[in-house]
Amino acid sequence: MRRQGGVQFARLILRDAIRFALPPRCPSCGEIVEADHRLCPTCWSQTEFLGQPACARCSLPFDHDRGPAAECAACIAEPPLHDGLHAAVAYGAVARELMLKLKYGRRMAHAETAARMMARVVPSGFDLIVPVPLHRSRIWSRGFNQAVLIAEGLSQRSGVDVARDALIRVRRTPTLRGMGASKRAKVLAGAFTLNPRASQRVTRRAILLVDDVYTSGATTDACIRVLKRAGAARVAVAAFARVLPDREGD
Repeated sequence: MRRQGGVQFARLILRDAIRFALPPRCPSCGEIVEADHRLCPTCWSQTEFLGQPACARCSLPFDHDRGPAAECAACIAEPPLHDGLHAAVAYGAVARELMLKLKYGRRMAHAETAARMMARVVPSGFDLIVPVPLHRSRIWSRGFNQAVLIAEGLSQRSGVDVARDALIRVRRTPTLRGMGASKRAKVLAGAFTLNPRASQRVTRRAILLVDDVYTSGATTDACIRVLKRAGAARVAVAAFARVLPDREGD
């Protein structure tokens, strides 16, 4: 018992020494914070966290409560392909910096930060988590798929399995920035396919499709079409950040 107590004490000393030398920092601006995966007060105050009241279909924020079944004008005019859209924050300066550091700065721990925030808004009831895939050339250059890392963080919190390679991106597409909805859909047509080995895992399943940023929905729509053709019962989308109407995203 005395030896175990000594080991535990040594571990606490080592942990405190590491935290002193490498204190937790805000994942967006880098300021020292109380604990890992927390935003500093400034970044927190500049972040728009999403939640209720919102559209019953796409979770677009409402400025007042319209009732649990109320839908936004866009969903009424053209019902979306997805079976629910869940995002933790509105896309803005803080979310953009956090995702840029994850994707291009190799701050892979930021995927855990995103997953923790997303867990607040993602409902239960899913059978499988599927990340939006990257083309193999981008994985080779980046070394990882940020959507997979975020999906794994959500899996750890929910206990729902991740099918990392259920979808395959068979064609590399250019950036969609500046394109209209029809152009985006055309560019992404045929860009994704189902991995034959995932066929049985997808059929009749409720799937949570995970991405880092939801902009127009063109990418996730292309994935949803593949999953539903494969027999998925329903496909909802989860993203760390969502570009709200009239706001530009990546």
